[in-house]
Amino acid sequence: MNQPYNTERSQRTRRQKEANGYNYAPKALIDTLVQWSRFSIGRNCFMNQPEREKTNITAAGPTTGAGSRLRELGVVLPAPPSPLGAYVETSRAGSLLFVSGTLPLVDRKLAISGRIGRDLSVSQGQEAARLAALTALAAAQEYVGDLDKIKKLVKLTVQLVTTEDFTEHAVVADGASNLFVQLFGPEAGHVRVVYGVYSLPVRTPVVVETIFEL
Repeated sequence: MNQPYNTERSQRTRRQKEANGYNYAPKALIDTLVQWSRFSIGRNCFMNQPEREKTNITAAGPTTGAGSRLRELGVVLPAPPSPLGAYVETSRAGSLLFVSGTLPLVDRKLAISGRIGRDLSVSQGQEAARLAALTALAAAQEYVGDLDKIKKLVKLTVQLVTTEDFTEHAVVADGASNLFVQLFGPEAGHVRVVYGVYSLPVRTPVVVETIFEL
């Protein structure tokens, strides 16, 4: 008995809402919109992420390890160094590989000697630092077998034999840093300490100490 009244009241309520700007969408349209929304959310969650990663890899270019990059540059590492005393050249602790101080060696012989600022120019000091960095890589390669296994250089310490008034320590140390940036990329980064000293073993102008992450 109440059905006509309820229907009339429902229609009257609907007309009032439509007059106030309320639009009724057909149920089929609502179902379609809900399904499309679910599809879009799923696509964003599961499809867009790999697509974004693929885009990022393409933009950054293919990633290569230090060993591969070294070969691309045509750089040949020197023979790995031998300890000058009662210590080892490399020691691993967890994921870190510590390399003892290395010298600018070629065929296990000191290639550059003297005091920077008196016997050696800044550019010669840079070359000495670069050679010492290559020697450090040779020591690391002897331990790991392939430099591609090294993720990054963590810390670089550079000691320089200089005159008292020499102030270009950072520029000289860049001879080592720039090589590592070439191999591991600027985004990897490394912290660094560089300082001048009065003397170093066997008249070497530079000693490079490195810590790598495996």
